[in-house]
Amino acid sequence: MSQLVRAKITALGTYVPPRLLTNDDLEKLVETSNDWIVERTGIRERHIADKGVASSDLATEAARRALAERGLEASELDVIIVATVTPDMFFPSTACLVQHKLGAKGVWGFDLSAACSAFVYALQTGAQFIATGAHKKVMVIGADVMSSIIDYTDRATCVIFGDGAGAVILEPAEDDSVGLIDFLHEMDGSGGCSLYMPGGGSLHPSTRETVEKRMHYVHQDGQAVFKFAVRKQAEICEKLLTRNRLKGSDIDTFIPHQANLRIIKATAERLGLKAESVVVNIDRYGNTTAGTIPLAMETARQEGKLKKGNLVMLASVGAGFTVGATLLRWAI
Repeated sequence: MSQLVRAKITALGTYVPPRLLTNDDLEKLVETSNDWIVERTGIRERHIADKGVASSDLATEAARRALAERGLEASELDVIIVATVTPDMFFPSTACLVQHKLGAKGVWGFDLSAACSAFVYALQTGAQFIATGAHKKVMVIGADVMSSIIDYTDRATCVIFGDGAGAVILEPAEDDSVGLIDFLHEMDGSGGCSLYMPGGGSLHPSTRETVEKRMHYVHQDGQAVFKFAVRKQAEICEKLLTRNRLKGSDIDTFIPHQANLRIIKATAERLGLKAESVVVNIDRYGNTTAGTIPLAMETARQEGKLKKGNLVMLASVGAGFTVGATLLRWAI
């Protein structure tokens, strides 16, 4: 059996729509306040796509920026994996739409649905194509237009989410000094009823009744989600660190899913992470679901927290429930 090849990230591109929705704006829509939102979530503003702008549009722009950074043509890619919970439509896949918009002739791909954990799941899926030698250039994109499924009369959910996308290119590492090291993923389907969108699928196809019952929006049991995320995000990171004989203090850069500042702080404290290692940009973007981790990667680069050789940990908890953590050494 041939030895598996380690995958590394060789380029990063991100994109958010220009329009901002601030906490002050939300005060005019629902009964809430800037102070309450900041205290409970850490969010001050989020980017919102204009009507008619879809996940494939955000994904394509992020992909173009990653390709430009690497100096590649879209046709040089082997596969495109799009992590999203807000596809443009049921079919064709958003990956098909991105492939066409990029002009990536001869490239195949697919969508992956794991809500807020979708990017880390897609990253590892892409890494397996590299590891086996099946492909040498894999595009992994996390993109969501959450504003398309948010009820802006529901103050419990409308303050949380924003729109955004990020893309990375995976290629074979020359040696084990950089690249993806290890990962752990879990699911707990018993939590599916705590965060979901009930309408539009085969169980509840779109009808006038499902629209009137507001079934095509995100429904969330905030307390249940918060309790699970606080416990499970730290727990899976601890397991991954222990398996690799590491401690939290060994991590140079911690890039968590940006769902809630209190969850991020609780995870960092439990793991014993250095304060300067923790990347936070939830105040500027809110929860962009599959887009949060690549957007936070870009923030880390801008803040000088992400340099070649850094030991990096990614972590997420999402609807499903889905859970994921990734350990890697940054290569660019």
